[in-house]
Amino acid sequence: MNPDKSEFWVGTFHGRHNSVLAKVTATCDDARPEPYIWTCTCGETQTFLTKDPVFPTAWRHTHPTPVDRLRHWATRLLHTRAAS
Repeated sequence: MNPDKSEFWVGTFHGRHNSVLAKVTATCDDARPEPYIWTCTCGETQTFLTKDPVFPTAWRHTHPTPVDRLRHWATRLLHTRAAS
């Protein structure tokens, strides 16, 4: 990530996705309509209008609860069956 003058670092979270190491970086860019954003090394990104939801969602992305894991498993299963 090459931060420009309007972007600054907010936080970094380290965790795992299905036993693979992942890193989420949260930044703020005043030039964007939704200035707060987090980006994961897995390719997922989320943007927000305020900084309040940035930290909880980034943390849960790298440290999913059992319910989050079950939801992810069910979604993956449904997509696999739909593709067949």
